[in-house]
Order: sequence, then C-alpha cells, then structure tokens
Amino acid sequence: MKRKIVQFCILSAFAVGNLCYAAESDTRLEARVDSVLRLMTLTEKIGQMNQLSNKEELTGQQLEDFDTEALVRAGKVGSLLNVAGAEETRRYQEIAVKDTRLHIPLVFGLDVIHGFRTISPVPLAESCSWNMELIELSARIAAIEASAAGLQWTFAPMVDIAHDPRWGRVMEGAGEDPYLGAAIAVARVKGFQGEDLSAENTIAACAKHFAGYGAVEGGREYNTVDISAQRLRELYLPPFAAAAEAGVATFMNAFNELMGVPATGSTFLVRDILKGEWNYDGMVVSDWGSVAEIAVHGVARDKSEAARLAVTAGCDMDMEGYCYVSELEDLVRRGVVSESLIDDAVRRILRLKFRLGLFDDPYRYCNAEREKRETLSAENREAVRAVARESIVLLENREGVLPLDSRYKTIGLIGPLADNPDDMLGSWCAWGQGRDVVDIRQGLEQAVGKSAVIRYAKGCEIEGDDRSGFDEAVRLARTCDVAILCLGENRFMSGEGASRTRLTLPGVQRELLQKIKETGTPVVLLLSNGRPLVLDWEKQNIATIVECWQLGVEAGHAIADVLLGRYNPSGKLTMSFPYNEGQIPVYYNCKSTGRPYVPGERYVTHYQDCPNEPLYAFGYGLSYTRFEYGDIELDKDTLSEGDTLRVVIPVTNVGDYDGQEVVQLYIRDVCSRITRPEKELKGFRKIALKKGETQSVVFHLSLADLEYVLADGRRVWDPGMFELFVGGSSTDVKRAEFMLK
Repeated sequence: MKRKIVQFCILSAFAVGNLCYAAESDTRLEARVDSVLRLMTLTEKIGQMNQLSNKEELTGQQLEDFDTEALVRAGKVGSLLNVAGAEETRRYQEIAVKDTRLHIPLVFGLDVIHGFRTISPVPLAESCSWNMELIELSARIAAIEASAAGLQWTFAPMVDIAHDPRWGRVMEGAGEDPYLGAAIAVARVKGFQGEDLSAENTIAACAKHFAGYGAVEGGREYNTVDISAQRLRELYLPPFAAAAEAGVATFMNAFNELMGVPATGSTFLVRDILKGEWNYDGMVVSDWGSVAEIAVHGVARDKSEAARLAVTAGCDMDMEGYCYVSELEDLVRRGVVSESLIDDAVRRILRLKFRLGLFDDPYRYCNAEREKRETLSAENREAVRAVARESIVLLENREGVLPLDSRYKTIGLIGPLADNPDDMLGSWCAWGQGRDVVDIRQGLEQAVGKSAVIRYAKGCEIEGDDRSGFDEAVRLARTCDVAILCLGENRFMSGEGASRTRLTLPGVQRELLQKIKETGTPVVLLLSNGRPLVLDWEKQNIATIVECWQLGVEAGHAIADVLLGRYNPSGKLTMSFPYNEGQIPVYYNCKSTGRPYVPGERYVTHYQDCPNEPLYAFGYGLSYTRFEYGDIELDKDTLSEGDTLRVVIPVTNVGDYDGQEVVQLYIRDVCSRITRPEKELKGFRKIALKKGETQSVVFHLSLADLEYVLADGRRVWDPGMFELFVGGSSTDVKRAEFMLK
C-alpha cells in the first residue's frame, strides 16, 4: 500500500500541468521539486548526485568498473553521459522511469562542443567571426541535433579566458578578452537553451571550467593556477557571470587549484561567489573525476574526505568520481555532513530535470524519426558553412594573389591537410564523422569546376620527418600558376590533454613550405589548426597567409568561397599570435610598468631578441578591400555620473570590394587606485560596407563601462582622464580623450 501511495505522489509531480520553464512560476516549480524531494530516501537522494559514463565513449580515465543498468535500476544514478541516440537513451530512460521506486528520469549529457553531427568550426575559430548571431545559430543547430539524439545536456560553452596558446584547450574557448568572451558566452547559452528549456529541441548548457582553468602554468593541462583574487574577478570571472545572468542551466568545476584549494572543493568559488554573490539557482557538476582528484591534489586523505569537501563547497553532482555514491551516506549518518547539503544539491538536480520537461514527458527527447530528419540536414550544413566563412582570418595578402581569378589556370594543391576530411573536424567533434566532411580539395574542385585545373600532391605528413614527398610537390608547384599549401595541426594536437611547447608548424611542414617558396611560384598558405601558431618565418617569407582554423563539415566549401572571392574574409583574431614560444604569454590588454618600453633604452621592459607586442595582435584581420577610419567625435568632453558618452566614428570602404569590418572600441583609465590595462575592449560593431560607402558607427559609454573590480568584488571608478581608441584592431586605432567627473 505504501508503494502505491508513493507512486501516486510521484506521478502527480509528473502530471502537474505541462508547464514550460519559461512560463512556470518559481513558486510552482519549487513546489514540484519539493513534492519529489520529500518522498526520497537518503540513498535515493545521493543516487541523483551520481553521474556515470557509457564505457564505450570515454572522455577521461574510467575509474571503476560497474554495471550501468543495475545501478540505474537501483536508483543510484541521476545522469548518464556519453550515451546518445534516440533508441539508446530511451532504453536507459525506461529503466529509470519504470524500474525504480520513484520513477525519476535521467538526464543525458555529452560534450557537444561545436556541433553534434553537423560540426561547426572549433569555438576559437567561431569567436573570430565576432558575429553573435552566427555563434548563437551554431549552438542552436548543435542543440537541435543533440536533442533529437536523446540528449538534454551539453558540457559547453567553455568560457575560460586564456593567454597561453600552449594550452590545447584554447580551441574550446573565445580567446583572451573577458568582454568579448562574456558576449560569446551569452550567445552560446542562448543558442543551446533557446527561450524555453523544456522545448524538445533545446538542451541545458554548462558554463565551464569554474574557474581560472585558462591560467594553468606553462600552458600545461591540469596544472596549477596561481592568480590574485582581483585578477580572477577582472579577467576570468566576467564570462561566467554573464552566462549565469543569461540563465545557463549548469556550471562545471575546474580541474585546477585556485589559491591552494582544488576548484571542486572551493567554498570561495561555488558557495561564496556563484551561489552566494550571484544567487545562482542552477546545478554544479564536477569535471570528470575531479571530486576524487581532491585527494590526489593532497588536500584530502581519501575519497570520503574528498566527498565531504566537494559537497560542502557546493558541487552538486559527481561526474565519474564514485565518491558521492560510495561515501556520502556514511558521512551523513555519522553527522560529518549535514543532510541539508544533500537536499540543496538534489533540489538543484531535480529543478534542472523539471525545467527540461523530463517529469512531464521523460521520452520527449527520444524520437528516432526526428533524429533522422534533423541530423546533418541541408539547412544545417548551409548554416555552418556561413559560420565557417566568417571564422576565417586573412593574415597576409601583400601581393594581391587573393582572391584567385582568371590569372590562375593551373592551381597546385599541396600539403597533408589538403585532402584530409578527418582533421577538418577539430577536437571535441562529438558524433562528427570524416565521411560527412567536404575537405579543402573537394571544396576547391567543386568551386572551380572546369575554369581551372587543380593538381594535388601531399608533400609530407603532418608529423614526422619523412621528406620523400618533397620532390613530387616541388615538380608540381613548378607547373602551376599558384601553389596553395595546406598546413597545420591534426585534430588531436589541440583540445584536452594536448598541450605543446613548440608551436611552429609540426614535423617538416615548414621545410616543405620553404621548398615550394624557392620554386618562384606564388604561394598561398592555408592554416588549419586549433590554436595560435608561431609564424615568424612565414610572415617574413610568405606574402599570402590565411588562418582557416578547423572549420568542420563545410570547411572545403567555406575556404573555396573565400579563396575565390565569393566571400570577402572578415574574421578578426580573438587570441594574439606570438613571435615565438619564449614570448608567451602575450596578449593585448597588458598593463604598463614603471619602466615602459622606449626604443634604444636598455633598462626598460623589453626583450633583446623579440618585440614586446605579438606577431599578430588581438582584433587583427585583413580584407580584400580597405577601410579608412575618420576622426572620433565625442558629444561631450566630460562625463558625469548618470550621463552617457556618445562616440561616433566614420568608416569608409576605400577598396574595390564590398566587405565587412569589425569596428572595435577600447578605453584606458589613465590614473586609478590600482593599475589598469593599457587597452580594454568595451564595444564592437560588425558592419557591412559596399565599396565607396561610408557609415558612421555609434557607440555609447556609461559609467558602468568605466568601472573596475577590486579583490573583494566591489566595483569602483575613479575621476580623471580616460583615453578612448577606435579602429580595426587593438593596435590600429584612432585616439580621443575625455574626463570623468
């Protein structure tokens, strides 16, 4: 009889009106959550806090062996990751809903980082578009496909700010600037979650890695982080705060330590800032095994103490750590951990499941017909082609070789990435498959048709010292009007666990490039990579360089669109390219020193063998046309509290092609109570200009744009002089100044 009453109560919780997340009141939602929580035993609560992975799809080391189905049936699993497909997710969901006492549905997660099957450019590439609508669209497509495959949760966006390209995970983020990073975080959250999280074609997003992971020492994966509280708040937290404000459903702990405490066990980060200062009501999941790793860090003696530290800090779900499910019940029964902490975590997990609509219909995401219809559709491919085009950055075009035209009747296509669909996908490509990809050779051949002859030679491998293909490539280049060299990284050379100390072209690729250069045939260098590379020799010796990144399934079509002038490149770098590895970290928003650089002086901040500034700076990117900036016009010389400063600058397309330009606004606080960056991005506009057209671009600055944050979280401002810069990159700007009262 008791079991029937429990079943009735829980099914009533399922059936309380089919209300969507967007429409359901907080009071109604909390009542539904509490109605389930009251029925749960301690064992069932802790089961909801346990996330396990499918053994066949690992994104980390499998820590223990287990019978997944048996644990789900026993109510000891709240979420599964790396289980996808409408049929497979339905199978597990039926076990959870039909065979457990309380019938609580599972939530299924996967690292859908830049697409599920229709793979978009890697996120660092997408950020170079500076187009928030396209970035949101890319995430929207990923959500549509992933949800059709039975998934409700992605572990994206990664919003870590990073200054060190040696770190392989820079490919997952938006580069080095917190202002732009925050805007992109919001765009991606909106794309994944839409306006209604309970809709069948949206998925819960996850802001990661909280926090400071992008500052790992030496760019080495999983390494120590040591940054001040003020720098944490100023540089690394803004994209997380923006994601929280945008309603991101979940957060993920970082692997790193911060201020001597592993982030997964950091009360300061999770309880004090995220759930305290920001009043975040969503759910926090550990990264893979990071609860258990608290002990490996050396601040917990064993799994039991690691579990105590993590749940006390506010980590709600243990991903593949097995600490909560094995240790928490004993800790609660011994009075070491309060059951109220368990209730808080489980309430957040249940809240997520209600917001996803899983209690209303546990199988809403398990639709094989929709999966077939939505996956890799023509519309999805066309959309990611548009994203890929705008992600491409033209680094050099000194001799005007591009766009290719009727001068080039015979085109040599050379290099290990020319005829290579798999590596166009990039790292973290979910269910993407090489057979879905249009690679560079295919895209160019389809685009030129019979108007030109394309000849191909591989030349060398991506890695290794095999030069046996050099002679064939050189012979081919001598017979062609132009040689297109397709060089860079394979997809496993960036991403998680892919830190590198040498960022020049791998293997003998630079030697191949040198040999082709010596033929005298005009060279176009196409780079496919997941991080900034060291291109000092290339910049000096190759007149035409295109940063293509790893562009996904439509890479070849997008690259052909740019090479042939069907799309005028508009991408701008969001992460600086160093002259060499010894210069790292190098970034645009650095601070002045007491001895700033003066040419010819010895005892000032400088290198003897390298400039201070990067090889290619943040915001840099060329076009086939040219843009001229007029003088900055301000509507006032002095800004008072409550006022807005109107900034206007005319931009003219003075070249021969229609094009797009990213107009960037920066400020500098000349004198303040703590040191400030030499430039800070505070606005940008991406505009389209026909040749000969002029457009006046307008920005508005308020006091909030001039504030900065102190170590304790207080936001302050100082009266005095401000410099204002507007231009096409962080280094090519017009200048004005104003006073703040």
